[in-house]
Amino acid sequence: MRALTVRPGEKECVEVRDVPDPVPAAGELLVDGLAMGVCGTDKEIVGGEYGWAPPGREWLVLGHESLGRVRQAPPGSGFSAGDLVAGVVRRPDPEPCGACARGEFDMCRNGRYTERGIKEIDGYGAQAWCVEADFAVRLEPHLHHAGVLVEPTTVVAKAWEQVELVGGRSWFEPHRVLVTGAGPIGLLAALLGIQRGLEVHVLDRVTEGPKPTLVRDLGATYHAEDIEQVVSAVRPDVIIEATGANEPVLASLTGTASYGVVCLTGVSPVGRRTTVDAGAVNRQIVLQNDAVVGSVNANLRHYRQAADALAKADLSWLGRLITRRVPLERATEAFTPQPDDVKVVIEF
Repeated sequence: MRALTVRPGEKECVEVRDVPDPVPAAGELLVDGLAMGVCGTDKEIVGGEYGWAPPGREWLVLGHESLGRVRQAPPGSGFSAGDLVAGVVRRPDPEPCGACARGEFDMCRNGRYTERGIKEIDGYGAQAWCVEADFAVRLEPHLHHAGVLVEPTTVVAKAWEQVELVGGRSWFEPHRVLVTGAGPIGLLAALLGIQRGLEVHVLDRVTEGPKPTLVRDLGATYHAEDIEQVVSAVRPDVIIEATGANEPVLASLTGTASYGVVCLTGVSPVGRRTTVDAGAVNRQIVLQNDAVVGSVNANLRHYRQAADALAKADLSWLGRLITRRVPLERATEAFTPQPDDVKVVIEF
């Protein structure tokens, strides 16, 4: 079969190659791959900045944002042939920390987890793949074109869970949320905010292309002004930061109303320095009882939350979030950005 592979640590080494057909082990599903999403992590791996091949091998099958259809399922697994599924990315350490042992492997404390398509386990970027039944989630059949959005939706499902857990330390009834960044993570964070009945504002730099329209069609308010101006006008109870860029990250730390919660989901590049009044930041966070939390990855609970959120979403809106679809044999084109890209998907 054909698969999308890389040699981690080498730049621009992505290629489509023949690999052995997968053979399911006990308790595993055999799945026909339909699509994989491309995100910043994939681009870092292709750029040689990140990623680990399986032990004893130089190459890795890419792809952690998955969508497939079950070809074969073991008896008693809860899955059947024809089911639409997505695979979980992370696996806990065989000698797990306390979090991993309790199913919270997204919160691993010892760092010895593995990840499909990223760290030491082949990904889902192939015409067929296997996945343990305990690390798969079933999707509604109508999501056959948009179900590849499950994994990025898990990231924001967890972010919202973290916001609500942190806010729940006292009385918490948020009304306004600001999402910084209108990429896939930001737009999906806005979707889940709308589904919670909140007043949602989204900030991004662009004024043309699909992003402003996607935000407005969601029922949210789009902003392209300076972030200081936006946070001053909106005074959000919650900020979900999805850019990782210095200016919005720093402005978010002190941008909420009193007793606000900031959830950082964007991963910042290193080496970009800026000057900040740390005393002013500390003073505002302390005196307003604000909270700042980082959030990354997801566990099986978040995959189920994401599947439910997508099932309730407007299907045409989800479809417009995917702005480019590339066939497997031209997969390298997916890593060259185009002006109006929001979400790029490789189809099998």
